[in-house]
Amino acid sequence: MSIKQFLVVIFVFFVVNIGFSQNENTAKEVELDSMYREDQFYAGFTFNLLWNTPSGVSQSGFSGGLHLGYTRDMPINKRRNIAIGLGLGYSINTYGQNLFIGEDVETGQSIFSSLDGVDFDKNRFTTHLIESPLEFRWRTSVPDTHKFWRIYTGLRVGYLYYFDAKFEQPGNQVRQVKIDELDRWRIGATFTFGWNTFNFHFYYSLNPLFDSNARIGSERVGLNTVKIGLMFYIL
Repeated sequence: MSIKQFLVVIFVFFVVNIGFSQNENTAKEVELDSMYREDQFYAGFTFNLLWNTPSGVSQSGFSGGLHLGYTRDMPINKRRNIAIGLGLGYSINTYGQNLFIGEDVETGQSIFSSLDGVDFDKNRFTTHLIESPLEFRWRTSVPDTHKFWRIYTGLRVGYLYYFDAKFEQPGNQVRQVKIDELDRWRIGATFTFGWNTFNFHFYYSLNPLFDSNARIGSERVGLNTVKIGLMFYIL
């Protein structure tokens, strides 16, 4: 199963479950809980962008992400509409672009170059991360409904435990999974707002994907990631 097919299956499964849960809640009387907590499980789908790219490097093709996790909701006021959220999650992301990542077979050093003007069939890299969101949460929630406005903002700290760069052209394939220049510790700023089920989500990485040793000539590769999409919450 391809990544695109996997994302579609997860999306359909999640939306169907949301529909069933909402129908059940409206069909039966729900006991009010004055000590309720909100939005502790999340699933998100994003379109991924690369910012601060070196000369000649640009995106191409589909770049997307899937984000799943649990955030412990900890209200800090009596009304329980202001809270701190701390959690743990998983994120898989793909980036289609024209940055070639290879390896010098003699020295073992990484090679970075732009594929601008080069014909190729596929060039993308995939990242898998374990993440911990830390959020300040404000919402208009009350105990007897799950439909409310929300604004969540904070930081997301993650560890990039798997990286896979693939390049393909007729008669030539290159794959790199071990890159010393990769900054595996990721930290990003997040902002989520919306009403009820659908919420706009924005993420911007505060540190570049590659350290100062990753260069194309004298220019640093860098790369900051931006993720824009939808976030869904359930209790």
